[in-house]
Amino acid sequence: MVRQTPGWSLFGVAIPRLGRSLALAGLAVGGTMLPSTTWAQAEAADLEPPLETVAVTASSEVDPDASEELEGGDGVTPVWPASDQSRPGYRPSEVPMGPPPPPSERPRLLPPGWETSSSEQMPEGETDGSPITSAGQEPVDETLPRPGRTPNAVPMPPLPPSQRPSRLQANPAASPDRPLPSNSSDDPAEQIAPAVIELSPTGRPPSPVVFLAMQQELKNLIGRFESALIMERAWEMPTVLSLPNRDPVLTASADAVNVSGERGGYLHPALGEAEQLLTEWDDLLKAGKHGEVRDRWLAARTALWDNFPTERSQAQGEIRAVWLDRGTIVRARSPEGLSDVFDKLAAAGINTVFFETVNAGYTIYPSQVAPEQNPLTRSWDPLAAAVELAHERDMTLHAWVWVFATGNQRHNRLLNQPADYPGPVLSRHPDWAGYDNVGNRIPRGQDKPFLDPANPQVRSYLTRLMTEIVTEYDVDGLHLDYIRYPFQDPGANRTYGYGEVARWRFQSISGVDPLEISPRPDRSLDRNQQIQQQILWDRWTDFRMQQVTSFVETLSSALRRQRPGLVMSAAVFANPEHDRLQRIQQDWGTWARANYLDWIVLMSYAGDTSRFERLILPWLVDESFGSTLVIPGIRLLNLSDAATLDQMQASRDLPTPGYALFAANDLNAELSAVLAQTQESASPAAANPYAMALSRYQALQREWNWLLAQERLWMDHDMLMPWLESVNALGAEFEALAENPSHRQLETVKTGLATVRRPLTSSILVDTTNSGYRLQSWQYRLTAIDQLLRYGDRMQP
Repeated sequence: MVRQTPGWSLFGVAIPRLGRSLALAGLAVGGTMLPSTTWAQAEAADLEPPLETVAVTASSEVDPDASEELEGGDGVTPVWPASDQSRPGYRPSEVPMGPPPPPSERPRLLPPGWETSSSEQMPEGETDGSPITSAGQEPVDETLPRPGRTPNAVPMPPLPPSQRPSRLQANPAASPDRPLPSNSSDDPAEQIAPAVIELSPTGRPPSPVVFLAMQQELKNLIGRFESALIMERAWEMPTVLSLPNRDPVLTASADAVNVSGERGGYLHPALGEAEQLLTEWDDLLKAGKHGEVRDRWLAARTALWDNFPTERSQAQGEIRAVWLDRGTIVRARSPEGLSDVFDKLAAAGINTVFFETVNAGYTIYPSQVAPEQNPLTRSWDPLAAAVELAHERDMTLHAWVWVFATGNQRHNRLLNQPADYPGPVLSRHPDWAGYDNVGNRIPRGQDKPFLDPANPQVRSYLTRLMTEIVTEYDVDGLHLDYIRYPFQDPGANRTYGYGEVARWRFQSISGVDPLEISPRPDRSLDRNQQIQQQILWDRWTDFRMQQVTSFVETLSSALRRQRPGLVMSAAVFANPEHDRLQRIQQDWGTWARANYLDWIVLMSYAGDTSRFERLILPWLVDESFGSTLVIPGIRLLNLSDAATLDQMQASRDLPTPGYALFAANDLNAELSAVLAQTQESASPAAANPYAMALSRYQALQREWNWLLAQERLWMDHDMLMPWLESVNALGAEFEALAENPSHRQLETVKTGLATVRRPLTSSILVDTTNSGYRLQSWQYRLTAIDQLLRYGDRMQP
């Protein structure tokens, strides 16, 4: 209950009603809520999904002839460590070290001359040139062999996999020539993050923890519903703010005002039912009425989803991307067929297409660098057609390429190839392959061989291939996928990265074959020897991580010299950093902060909006990546249309520049129709970041103007008029920046933005059901605008 105070100006309105409803899709069912430190891993068709754990469904690669070829998860739920190591940006502290043992007692794991001391920190990896040391670390002894030099004081380089001793082939059936049968349900890259709230289909009452999550989810859903409702109703409002003709000033004698609805009323009847449940929530649980709470929660969520506004445009300037998968391209069969695909995407308001260009080692186009074009597209050039079709529709097209994954056992079935066929690249260059620690090209439970990122020939080939794409075709960007190592489980001693060159290079700088070290401590060694073993293992992990990072840096630099203005992006996992580095060696935070990439696209595929928000919030709110944009991804497969719209609205209420949908194959007619009604096709995208920032600011202006007109927004009278003047002045400055960008005008806009957002904390009140959510969403949206301004400044020539 908010009571009036002297000196405040109030505006209020009656309840408009909404007639149209949106069909609600199914409810996820299962067990109890997973803790916030439990994650699920997921990958759809060709794109890698998030490095999360668990239990819902997995998808297989999109089959161009039979898209229903899908496989399910096995229900196993690995649990991530519940510690500070799960924080984004966290790097584990170094293992404490005692004084070094005398030389005679040092383990043979370390080459002669490499001493450790109590003050030495874990060494980092190395680039193509020389080892890298962190601040405060002692440099690597220059007397040791360096990359590119033949080692002198270390053993000879390891034998190739085919000549390794039999002890390395622990399982004869898992040799490079006889990979284990693929079991995609075991592949952590093929799971989606499960719903936070999974209710039992038997009606069994949830646990107290789940009830708490349900309560918070309903509050947030109310906020998201109101956001969409206000944005839709404000769409035709003027962008210049003005006060209504009446301006009542409340005094201490005036009636009390309930911003929950007694005066202004609820914006929609469904909000009243949801708010009533929240009001009674604690009392119902105390009375033991758990079943009633569960049933009313389901009814409230259904009512809000059913009435989600879908009749008019409600969007703002944003990146609306979709991954256009190989299966959809193959089924198009011709430029004419592909034209129909692009027509549907444009009608749905999509303005950015990640076009699958390199898949499983095949190019979608006739290449002079790659060994083979995909046999299913050899009669035409889909990439050339796609570039033309996208630009005709004012869409940007980014070539989506698999980087280090270079084959696919499921794809082999489509081409009538043997199951163990490694793809066109590795079949011609078997020495380019990576291996796991028992000699398999394909790790157990997975179905894709990987190239060795440490191999200079691999790096040269990939650079030449991507240079061909961006120079021979007028693509707007390059989108990197599988820019990592395969999934590993160091705790179970299942690791990867043992290509012939990688082993030789690591041995040349450390004196140790990485196959001789283990991530698990050897209890037969004394403490200092175990510490030295851990140092070596950490150094091997850093070495592999650096191979990927240095390739991203080198590739980005080379391609930007060829094509200034090219947008570089990558599809990455949203996992905590420490886990990501240990399991796939993907250090995308470094790539973003160093500006190697322009966009980071999170594979935040989740079974419900609560999980979706948990995946993306750490990277959007708790971390900063400078001028690099971070875009959440939404997985369409097995997600209801209502849940999809809910996740899209969550993205719009957070500091993001837009969203990406995976994938075109799963964009059904019903969802396409809703998107066509709610997304203005002419909305500016990131090709013009200042115009997109202007569009987003104008959406806020219309929203504030509508709330003023409906008497639902108030502020201290002495602050109200100056704030209105600042809002309107900033709108004019934004227009000037979008029309004639300059550094001086940009600074003026940034100053005005800070002035406008300052009162949007304790100095303003809003008459909506969840006013706290409204104020927070405005702050997040202003943060997104600020990010677009930084990105625009970076992209200016």
